[in-house]
Amino acid sequence: MIQLMIADDHAIMREGLKQLFALADDLHVVAEAENGVLLLEQLRHERIDLLLLDMSMPGISGDDLIARIRAHYPQLPILVLSMHNEVQIVQRALKSGASGYLTKDRDPETLLAAIRRVADGGRYIDAALAERMAFVAMGVEPCSPHDVLTDRELQVMRLLARGLSVSRIATELIISHKTVSTHKARLMEKMGFLSTADIVRYAMTQQRF
Repeated sequence: MIQLMIADDHAIMREGLKQLFALADDLHVVAEAENGVLLLEQLRHERIDLLLLDMSMPGISGDDLIARIRAHYPQLPILVLSMHNEVQIVQRALKSGASGYLTKDRDPETLLAAIRRVADGGRYIDAALAERMAFVAMGVEPCSPHDVLTDRELQVMRLLARGLSVSRIATELIISHKTVSTHKARLMEKMGFLSTADIVRYAMTQQRF
């Protein structure tokens, strides 16, 4: 029996995954968390065979969270299940210590196969992502301009593109107003944006943003 922990800030997503795993005889969800703080707290009290982790959650998240988990639990298999399909984000997650990476648009059978492989000590990368990573490495497929952003900068940029204010983003991500403003300033400098309107226009031109 594989003891699973689901870390995702969307309750509907967690419930859907639990219903899916309930149909599998070898999977059992023993813990769940909606943010990085709760995740780390749960890990101290539960025996986990595999962590199914979303890349974007309130508070500490992304490759920073993966690195922190890996520092304290070096043997814990981590399978990322994320909406992000940017090559650079995948690479950072794997370098930080994730054992596998899968996007949320994949079918349930693929997810179950990935969980079993990673829990058994293997690695798993979504086939489409692996192909894109290979093409980028060969210079066949160019990186997107926003690939230069960190996970948090990209997260802030997406929320700004949706029309959220700095204060609203701070509340949603459980970080300070000053931190959001710093991320905004850095991403705008990296991307060469002069205003929030530039962010919205850019988002409209990106199919994978």
